[in-house]
Amino acid sequence: MTAHRSDAPETPETPLSAGHLPERAEWRLPNHPRSAGRARALLRDGLSAWKVPDATAETAVLLLSELVANACRHARTPPGREIALRCVLGDRGLRVEVCDAGDGIPRPRGTSPEDESGRGLALVAALSDAWGAYPRPCGIGKTVWFELCPSDSNGHH
Repeated sequence: MTAHRSDAPETPETPLSAGHLPERAEWRLPNHPRSAGRARALLRDGLSAWKVPDATAETAVLLLSELVANACRHARTPPGREIALRCVLGDRGLRVEVCDAGDGIPRPRGTSPEDESGRGLALVAALSDAWGAYPRPCGIGKTVWFELCPSDSNGHH
């Protein structure tokens, strides 16, 4: 897998096959540590309903959990702000976005073996086919996203 990072906003392309609309789901959760578990359950249920292969679904659930946990831990937003989640499954694959009202664009950081945290974005970069972050158009907060592309039976994208 080749992961890349981009600060430019990207949106999923519309599916290429005639008559097929992408599957979409959006949720809003409180900016609270328990929201990572709720996000995992919502995404797992959605991907199961869409019949996404188990390996792809489990990777997506893991990466979403990391992004939601980061949003809750690092966003430093006023009480009452929510985290928005968006998931789109189209012909290009699966795209998951996490939006929060926090300032700054996250970047992977170096960690040592003794560090108990700080590996979330490195994990996202390693396991996704693409990922990135960009400021939200409304001027408040950011969106962090990742994409997982479907594999053929030989594991090729």
